Amino acid sequence: MASNICTRLEIAIFMVGFVCANLVLPMCGNISEVFEYNWAPNHIISQGDKIKLTLDNVSGCGFESKKKYLFGQASVQIKLIEGDSAGTMASEGPVHDELDFEFLGNVSGEPYLVQTNIYVNGTGNREQRHTLWFLVDGIPIRVFTNKEGKGVLFPRQQAMSIRGSVWNADDWATQGGKVKINWTNAPFFSTFRSFIIDACELLPETDDIMAQCGKLGRFWWDKPAFVVLNRHSSHQLKWARRNHLVYDYCKDKARFTELPRECIS
Repeated sequence: MASNICTRLEIAIFMVGFVCANLVLPMCGNISEVFEYNWAPNHIISQGDKIKLTLDNVSGCGFESKKKYLFGQASVQIKLIEGDSAGTMASEGPVHDELDFEFLGNVSGEPYLVQTNIYVNGTGNREQRHTLWFLVDGIPIRVFTNKEGKGVLFPRQQAMSIRGSVWNADDWATQGGKVKINWTNAPFFSTFRSFIIDACELLPETDDIMAQCGKLGRFWWDKPAFVVLNRHSSHQLKWARRNHLVYDYCKDKARFTELPRECIS
């Protein structure tokens, strides 16, 4: 059996380039207070701090945070679809910013792949894919360095929401779309729980977002310890890339006639 189901987590928050901080943060105890359904609500069940998404041959579904944020950190525990699955992340609009995590389903018995992508001003095409070795262990798998000084756009100017969804992606997700969903296994379920959000909330009436969320020294992510990865985390990142990175757009010579500027050291 196989699947191109995509469990899409759209955590549209700038996460200081990586998520590896060990912090005790407030947990979202009631999903309905923090999130709302933005797609096929009849396919969603929420209770307490859990939200369960359903995909069948009629529809997938999704949810979105009621508030929008800029800098900060967000985490969640996700139970992926057993046997078949996939997933992602985003903000909105034609020139949106987006941090994208997609859990890509595969034939039964084969491991999930997690695909990350970064959109700035509506432009993405910055995919990396890793095999999964972990549940939740705090090991960084990717850093997107701020190179605005070299003319590279960076996602720090637009408010973003936190979203999650599950959807049919069998036109591309598994083996380039060669393997299709086996609908005899439907419905498919994915569960999100224990959301933790520690971020700068942007109020609707705010015009100057940098004045509200960009004042240096105001938040924990402005501290020197979060400017770059420490030595231990740097070693972890190198280990993850060496052992689990299976695709990197910066290494795809057949895709680009000229290497993207953010790929140049």
